[in-house]
Amino acid sequence: MTIPVRLKSISELHKFNNIAPPNHPLISLIDYSEIKPTPVNNELKWVQEFYTISIKRNVVGKYRYGQESYDFDEGLMTFFSPEQVISVQLIEENLNSKPSGWILAIHPDFLFGSSLAANIKKYSFLNYSVREALFLSEKEENTIYEILQNIKGEYQGNLDQFSQHIIISQLELLLNYAERYYQRQFLTRKISNHQILDRLETILEDYFNSDTILNIGLPTVQYISQNLNLTPDYLSTMLKSLTGQTTQQHIHNKLIEKAKVKLSTTNLSVSEIAYELGFEHPQSFNKLFKSKTKQTPKEFRASYN
Repeated sequence: MTIPVRLKSISELHKFNNIAPPNHPLISLIDYSEIKPTPVNNELKWVQEFYTISIKRNVVGKYRYGQESYDFDEGLMTFFSPEQVISVQLIEENLNSKPSGWILAIHPDFLFGSSLAANIKKYSFLNYSVREALFLSEKEENTIYEILQNIKGEYQGNLDQFSQHIIISQLELLLNYAERYYQRQFLTRKISNHQILDRLETILEDYFNSDTILNIGLPTVQYISQNLNLTPDYLSTMLKSLTGQTTQQHIHNKLIEKAKVKLSTTNLSVSEIAYELGFEHPQSFNKLFKSKTKQTPKEFRASYN
């Protein structure tokens, strides 16, 4: 098992990839075709203490990230936050391929004191896995490329009191475009996304109809996302785009649906129903039910009968 290398700085990222030192200690735009990392058993594994935003393309064959394989035959944009473990298994027959693209590395210290430092967590795609990468059209890729070159030109030029603000503004523009493109991707991949919706419904139905709910309680967003092989942030954002509701709201909808059936077709007490639906305290069930239906469970049962 390969132990991940910890990369604390942008300089260490450059050394890891066997390229010249960066022009700026806290931000760097790296030409992907120039990197020459040294794999161990054809594997690269590292943890980084900074953000990276990458566009990779024209890679013949496949790279393997964890258990997933990917073709890089079009613009593919990936995002990594600090402290994520990144593992790339290189396919041996493709080690001599000539990839292209760019890697933008930004240390959190560069954002210090800016509004983006406080707001960057709103960009949930920074925590997506590589299998949830953003596929770019040629026009979209050109837009991102232009922003990247603006950033590079600014930090390589004569830095002044405006430089950091301008670079951060460009970075924020890039993130906003990425958010727009993800929304486009959610909409243009309706078939596969609706298949995820169907699988979500099946997972919830099976969960509420099994003894699992009695043993470990209500299903969590983490449980659902793991069973769908998606990150929690990606799943919630995709569902929000398609249905207007997050994963947690879908869980609650199924819960209320099951509660209504039990209230209208059984003689179980409200406390017994709460227990069967995974609640340790009936008060919590009552509160959630009323917040969703504007009625208490007892009021619903009375109105139904």
